[in-house]
Amino acid sequence: MQNKRSIVVVDDDPYVLDSVSKLLVESGHLTIACRSGEEAVLQTLRNEVDLVVTDIKMPGISGIQLLDKIHSIYPKMPVILMTGYAELEIAIDAIKRGAFDFIIKPYNPDYLLHTIVKAARHVELLHVEEDYKHRLEDTVRKQTQEIFNLSREVIRRLTAVAEFRDVETGAHISRIGLYANKIAEALNMPIDFIDAITYSSSLHDIGKIGIPDNILLKPGSFTIEEFEIMKSHTTIGANILAESSHSMIQLGSSIALNHHERWDGSGYPRGLSGKDIPVEGRIAIICDQYDALMSRRPYKPPLEHEEAVCIITKGDGRTSPEHFDPQVLKAFKKMAPTFREIFRTHQD
Repeated sequence: MQNKRSIVVVDDDPYVLDSVSKLLVESGHLTIACRSGEEAVLQTLRNEVDLVVTDIKMPGISGIQLLDKIHSIYPKMPVILMTGYAELEIAIDAIKRGAFDFIIKPYNPDYLLHTIVKAARHVELLHVEEDYKHRLEDTVRKQTQEIFNLSREVIRRLTAVAEFRDVETGAHISRIGLYANKIAEALNMPIDFIDAITYSSSLHDIGKIGIPDNILLKPGSFTIEEFEIMKSHTTIGANILAESSHSMIQLGSSIALNHHERWDGSGYPRGLSGKDIPVEGRIAIICDQYDALMSRRPYKPPLEHEEAVCIITKGDGRTSPEHFDPQVLKAFKKMAPTFREIFRTHQD
C-alpha cells in the first residue's frame, strides 16, 4: 500500500463528513465522501478502496451493518468507526465483530491520521503474510514433487535390477503397476494412493534378486524345500525396501511383503487374512495373478483373457475367488476389459 491511500468516509452529518474529508485530502489521501451506508457500499464496489472510516449511528444502514457488508465482500479491509461517548459500548462490540479501531467524537485529527496509518500498515502486513504463505506453499509443492520424482527414479532403478535376474519381463513389471492403478481407481482410493501404487507395485518381486538361480530359473515344479526358499522373496523384498523415509518406497516394501497373502488366510509369508492384509497387498495379488495366467512361463503356456478371468472369479482348484478381497474382486470384474487392453498393448 502506498502513502497515498483511497479512503471511503461515511457520515450523515455534513459538517463531520466535510471536515474529515478535508483533513484526509490535506494529508495526501484520495477521499470518497458518502452520506449513507448504501452509498458507501456502492463506492467501495466501484473503486479500489484501501479502508473505510464510518460513523456508527446513521439512518438506513448503520455503521455496524456497513462493517458487516464490507467484510462480507472484502474480509481484510480495515473499517474504522467514529463514535460518541454514549455509543462506546457499541463500538467495543464492533471491535469484536472485526472493526479495526474506533475514534471518539469530537475526533482528534492527529489520532485519526495515526489510526489510518496503523490500518494501512496492518493491511501491508497481511499482504506480506499472504505472499509468504503462497511462496511457502509453492516451495513445499516443489519439494514434494522432487521427492516424488526421486522415489520414481529409485523405483525404476530397483526394478531394472530385478529384471536382470527374473525370467519375467520388464513389461510384466510395468503392467502390474497399470493394473493396480485401475483397481485403486475403481475402489475410489485417494489420488495420492493411486499415484503411489502405480509405481510402487512394480517392486512386488524385487526380493527375487535374493533367490538362487537354480530355483528362480527352474523350468519345472519346485520341491517343497525349493518352494519355501522361493516364498522368501517376499520377506527379502520387504527388507530391501525397509526403513525408507519415502512413502512410495514404504508402500513398495508393504507390497513386496504382502502380495502373496490371501483373503482366506492360505497365503504367505505370514498367513494373514481379511483386512489384516494391507489393501495394497490385496490389490497387488489379483494383478499379479491375472498377469501370471496371461503370460507364457517355462512351465505353462499363456491363457486367453476369458479363461484367466474365469479362473480368478470362479476358481480352478488351484486358484479360488476366496483368495481375494471381495471388493477388490468386484473391482477386477469391472475393470477386466481394461486389464485385457493393458496386457495387449504393453508387451516387450
